[in-house]
Amino acid sequence: MCHVIVTCRSMLWTLLSIVVASTELIAFMSADWLTGVASESPTCNLPDETLCGPYAENFNEIASGFWQATAIFLALGIMIRCAMAFVSVFTMCVQSIMEKSIFNVCGLLQAIAGLFLMLGLILYPAGWGCQKAISYCGPHASAYKLGDCSLGWAFYTAIGSTITFICAVFSAQAEIATSSDKVQEEIEGENLICFL
Repeated sequence: MCHVIVTCRSMLWTLLSIVVASTELIAFMSADWLTGVASESPTCNLPDETLCGPYAENFNEIASGFWQATAIFLALGIMIRCAMAFVSVFTMCVQSIMEKSIFNVCGLLQAIAGLFLMLGLILYPAGWGCQKAISYCGPHASAYKLGDCSLGWAFYTAIGSTITFICAVFSAQAEIATSSDKVQEEIEGENLICFL
């Protein structure tokens, strides 16, 4: 028999996991990581028509090895985050698999995803010295130095979304809340258990 267990802490963890994974995915898919002085968009509205269009059509066209590494680490972190957001919804019905707490496993994976995301965000500025960034941001642009550009909203959103570590802490709190003595007493006769 399946018991649906909902506590404030488990619901908060689930909602936070979904929101943060969605936010990180939106930031990753955006082109607004680097903003030039002359235009709002890093891919268009420049005097040279050849610069107008998508930044890169495939992975090999990404201008810097550092940016390629950033894309890999961010993609890995986001895939883990999205999977954990999906799994977090089902923790209301299933709290353990093979006698391992799903909350603890998800929390560990969310912490690993946070490390991948942080590593990607640290590597991103190292790519500012590539030729494409220099042509866009001016001759003073170099690794970890923006030149005439500024950071776009997507970069700041990605930094804000690294609150994955908070999700990992909330997963431990959700585990404590759903396995408390109070919840275990209620499991005996009911299918839906809600606690504030």
